[in-house]
Amino acid sequence: MATKESSAGRQDFRSGFVAIVGRPNAGKSTLVNRLVGQKIAIVTSKPQTTRNRIQGIATKPQGQIIFIDTPGLHEADSALGRQMMQEVAAALEGIDVLLLMVDASRMHPHADELLLEKARRFSGKTILALNKVDRLPKPKLLPLIDAFRKAFEFAAILPISALEGAGCEELVDEILKQLPQGAPYFPEDQVTDQPERFLAAEIIREKAIQVMYHEVPYALAVVVEKYEETPKLLRIEALMNVERDSQKKILIGHKGEMLKKIGTEARKELETILGSKIYLGLFVKVSPDWREDPLRVRELDWRYQLEGLTSDLDDKE
Repeated sequence: MATKESSAGRQDFRSGFVAIVGRPNAGKSTLVNRLVGQKIAIVTSKPQTTRNRIQGIATKPQGQIIFIDTPGLHEADSALGRQMMQEVAAALEGIDVLLLMVDASRMHPHADELLLEKARRFSGKTILALNKVDRLPKPKLLPLIDAFRKAFEFAAILPISALEGAGCEELVDEILKQLPQGAPYFPEDQVTDQPERFLAAEIIREKAIQVMYHEVPYALAVVVEKYEETPKLLRIEALMNVERDSQKKILIGHKGEMLKKIGTEARKELETILGSKIYLGLFVKVSPDWREDPLRVRELDWRYQLEGLTSDLDDKE
């Protein structure tokens, strides 16, 4: 716990939890990855691909920020969608700062009422990040800032580019100013609270979404069934669940070419992230209409999988 030892006695050190809330494709995962300095959340151009609350940890000399990346705000029309919106609501419990994120390049010069509703219900300080300003002509930025300023009393409004990094240091400084003083919650070299099994499943899902972009990627759920570490090799076996036979055929591809491509790209990235040589085995299963069944959603959702894994370990002890 190097951070606690080096920072516990500092009166000016700040630490706390920050939930990032925004519409689908606002750039929340891109921002989390940039601020923690490492990829921990999947990034795709397809909206609504973040399903769970992902915590990223950024430790600076003056403080530690625990970011909670949430699913994109949308009108839920399935059991999976309702669970994702429950994740957003749960993320706002016990946080210190709310960070609203808007895609400025697609935003009309008026405030987003669905986002503002979250800010109005939150009793603490709220910061607004106007993302993707590198794609927005400057004359259009000022009316957008003015509209949000009139709609709600934000602690700060900052134009940023999560992809390019512009304004991100200023955003971190502003967040730290709003956090309470206190010792860090995590060691300074830790960047996420998610287990490596979760990261493996998410990277596999990301690569699959990229190759089946136009074929309803929301129907895909990845479950890591085997995760075995040896001195020379990490063995990962994952089951990719889809809803229909047609999706299974697309995922596998002609003579297995698509599945091989997904596996190769996922393995290479996981080897970089985890720093280990990896054997990756991928399998595909049809789980009809799993997104509409709350029980199946729970079964294929990582939060519940991890709870079950913890229970199994407790039973064996």
